[in-house]
Amino acid sequence: MTDKHNIIVLGALEYSSIAIGLLALDQMVKVAHIQIIDARTISSGKYLIIFSGDVASVEYAYTAGCDTGGDFTVDKLFLPQVHPDVIPAIGNNINSGEWDTIGIIETLSIVSGIEAADSAAKEGGVKIIEVRLADGYGGKSYVKMMGSLDSVQAAMKAGTAKAKQKKLFGMEAIIPQPHKEIKPFFMS
Repeated sequence: MTDKHNIIVLGALEYSSIAIGLLALDQMVKVAHIQIIDARTISSGKYLIIFSGDVASVEYAYTAGCDTGGDFTVDKLFLPQVHPDVIPAIGNNINSGEWDTIGIIETLSIVSGIEAADSAAKEGGVKIIEVRLADGYGGKSYVKMMGSLDSVQAAMKAGTAKAKQKKLFGMEAIIPQPHKEIKPFFMS
């Protein structure tokens, strides 16, 4: 089994049909040896598949998933060098001793949220605190990060660019010097 914290190749597919999502999942594992990180129904009747493996296997599975999904594919991601902060933050809160500036990116798909987190982390100077995936959020996702004001501003610009380009951007917020009273709510 692949250690989720050492993954460097990531694929993600989001479908508007649960039936097509399950069919794609079956096709993907039949064509390539991949590690399924998450595969499930998500809000708004969509189906999500997040997977990893070596570059060739992820690419074969990704292609099979895209071909099977066709017009039912809402969003997709093939990321050969995912930033190491992203995978541990998917669905988890990562504790950060830092409490300087908060950045939040909200996207209209799960895949674009993962992509935003990766771009923001690669811009540098921020810690990805959480990548929350659509459960109870109407099919949206959001990314929380922390760092210095300059770093968060640069990371937010990088993180929102692709979602805006794909028209899957929701909203963003930067909170410089957040009040200590919001920390338990931000970290939960």
